[in-house]
Amino acid sequence: MNRRQFLIKSGGLASVALASSLLPGCQSQPGGSDRKLFELSLAQWSLHRQLRSGELKVLDFPVKTREAFDIGAVEYVNQFFMDRAEDRKFLGEMKTRASDNGVQSLLIMVDAEETWETRIARSGSGRWKITTNG
Repeated sequence: MNRRQFLIKSGGLASVALASSLLPGCQSQPGGSDRKLFELSLAQWSLHRQLRSGELKVLDFPVKTREAFDIGAVEYVNQFFMDRAEDRKFLGEMKTRASDNGVQSLLIMVDAEETWETRIARSGSGRWKITTNG
């Protein structure tokens, strides 16, 4: 590496360091708080191979999210429980397992459900609505 390359690269690093110190999300909490700056969620699709192989059960997803990754929020994917979309007992158990492990259920990503035209015609009264009302 010659002097010119060194100066260019070190200038780039300096600008990254300066920029990160100006962004609020990259700074430490005042007073040394242990509170996290960002909260993460884990999408169920992240473990799709384990779910599809049966190595991980849908109901155990929030448990694994907390125990293995110490993450407190999940995002479900309807493909993994489409046959149980209207099973209130199953959905209630899914909610209970998340709650018992301090995991918040944020959303359900809906795939292969219907066309937008059909959804508009039904005025948003689809079956997935029951899972998002608390």
